[in-house]
Amino acid sequence: MTTQLGLEGMPKRLFSCTPSRLTSWLDCPRRYRMTYLDRPPPPKGPPWAHNTVGSAVHLALSRWWSEPLAKRTPATARALVERAWSTDGFADEAQALRYRGHAADMVARYVATLDPCEEPIGIERTVATRTEVLAISGRVDRVDRRGEELVVVDYKTGRAVLTADDARGSLALALYALACARTLRRSCMTVELHHLPTGRVARFDHTEESLARHLSRAEAIGAEAVAAAEALRAGGDPDELFPARPSRVCSWCDFVRACPVGLAAAGAPKKPWDGLAAEES
Repeated sequence: MTTQLGLEGMPKRLFSCTPSRLTSWLDCPRRYRMTYLDRPPPPKGPPWAHNTVGSAVHLALSRWWSEPLAKRTPATARALVERAWSTDGFADEAQALRYRGHAADMVARYVATLDPCEEPIGIERTVATRTEVLAISGRVDRVDRRGEELVVVDYKTGRAVLTADDARGSLALALYALACARTLRRSCMTVELHHLPTGRVARFDHTEESLARHLSRAEAIGAEAVAAAEALRAGGDPDELFPARPSRVCSWCDFVRACPVGLAAAGAPKKPWDGLAAEES
């Protein structure tokens, strides 16, 4: 006789997520729904030029470490930016060309501060960890080994100058540190934001307690997102379960055209190139 086992006592399925998915829920549940749950998702707006700059810079820095040691030079970095470049989001070819030069200069200055012999432990490395409720994974820009410790390095190309408070408060960086420690089997307590436009480094040294607080926060965010998704599948009202959180950030949302609340908060629509840093004189 075959015994049919019930569902009681079965382990609950973990919520698979990235740090970006968690912060998306925190920023705006409606944008979260449109990004991760709506199928098909609402159409996005045009590409942003500042994202084009960021993508080219990240790709160039990743490829720079793949070059032979003798070619890890500022000149190579400049060439890699030009190779990775796209004109998406710019007002015209002339603007795209100017910003390609700015991005190439920025990356060349940055790599001039690096020791090409100090190989990172990971470049664009996927790392993961899990708790009783979350399965977290993500890709880290760079993982350095300094002595016996690992350090999470995150590149930033935006206009805002970052501080140690930004590094301390970053949920994503804390989760990356935990995931690096789990994946690479080595202590990882330090996180750094490298702001390429200014060359400044914002650093924070976590403790076990501070990382635990971030992890607890991540679990709470994940629980909220899972509960809303389950209620939606049960027939709940999507606008009530996933409310918009209007703010000035709505102007930069890819889905603002599909969100009346966001449109009202956004005011005048942003041009695709409005997020670019001021051009150098």
